[in-house]
Amino acid sequence: MEEEVEVKLPKLGESIVSATIVQWFKKEGDSIKLDEPLLEVSTDKVNSEIPSPVSGRIKTIHAVPDQELDVGALIATITTAEVSSAEPEPPPLEESSAPEPTTSMKSFFTPVVLKIAREKGVDLEELGKIPATGAGGRLSKKDLENYLSQKGQKPSPVVTSTDQVERMKMTGMRKMIAENMVRSFYEAPHATLVNEVDITKVMKFLAKEKEGFQKKYGYKLSITSFIAKAIASAVKEYPLINSSLDDDTIVVKRFVNLGIAVSVDQGILVPVIQNCQGRTIVDIAKEVADLSQKARTNRLDPNQVKEGTITMTNFGMSGTLIGVPIIRYPEVAIIGVGAMQKKVVALDDDTMAIRSMLHLSLTFDHRVIDGMYGCGFLAAVKQHLEQDVSL
Repeated sequence: MEEEVEVKLPKLGESIVSATIVQWFKKEGDSIKLDEPLLEVSTDKVNSEIPSPVSGRIKTIHAVPDQELDVGALIATITTAEVSSAEPEPPPLEESSAPEPTTSMKSFFTPVVLKIAREKGVDLEELGKIPATGAGGRLSKKDLENYLSQKGQKPSPVVTSTDQVERMKMTGMRKMIAENMVRSFYEAPHATLVNEVDITKVMKFLAKEKEGFQKKYGYKLSITSFIAKAIASAVKEYPLINSSLDDDTIVVKRFVNLGIAVSVDQGILVPVIQNCQGRTIVDIAKEVADLSQKARTNRLDPNQVKEGTITMTNFGMSGTLIGVPIIRYPEVAIIGVGAMQKKVVALDDDTMAIRSMLHLSLTFDHRVIDGMYGCGFLAAVKQHLEQDVSL
């Protein structure tokens, strides 16, 4: 008996109320199996594939790429009638022939690559034959641009008549990041403190242990893991830092879900290390490596970017010494990490020495946290980072 199933945009996280359609993996009239990817959507936190809730045939698609929809909005109608229980296996290909791309191969191309391909008339079969050098074997934007250049084409931006101004439409992710930043900046009164930290012990420890650590565990040990551990330890002493504001009620979290900002092609993703307060340096290093790789290859699960309680952003990787980041709503604090510098420093015994120094900044919601409380927290992070140097 024929049955029509309405597919609606699912809830992708507690604070996510909308998402933007990135691409469809199927078109109207295509058959689809249970849990087979139906489309990809983008939020300010992560790109996610939406699986089909049933096996059937796609009757109607109700949304188009770049369209923003609220959670619960109708996105497709699938009929469960006239779908064979088994599909014939395709004939095997000869070894000498390249694998023929199918619609599902779209999941291996980023939205940026697909957008350029659509504009230049490059279909999926042609995309699949372009040599890929991106992370995880993916086709990068640069790969496609080089290919188009060899064909005598070049991705052309939308420009004014003077050819001096480029106009670029915001991606769905960039637009939602912008909206959240504006909301946070104007709703929460921001205040920032900066402290200088001596990380000489940490840097010497890393130089001594880094190579052996990677051989033993299979992933890198970096300064990020020690800063994350120091933040989690300091939160135990200053719990208000790890809270949110619900109207006139301060909600203090007894667990530290530390978000770590990662730069990707479309903006910033913030994967979360769950229960950071109970993890060792080894555990944290593994999470940092795993989450960073997934963020840069667009493989983050929605559960890995939700329920953060405090965030760390490392702009020092670009050489920036000091920065004032914006709080991630509904959190009340964010820690900025500057670049490491070697400096001549006066020690407590009045001698001079060359030390490895960096700046930490704390931006906080002044409705919840007073200045002296913020100073105490930042001093605690400094103390843990300078003294607690071990695995």
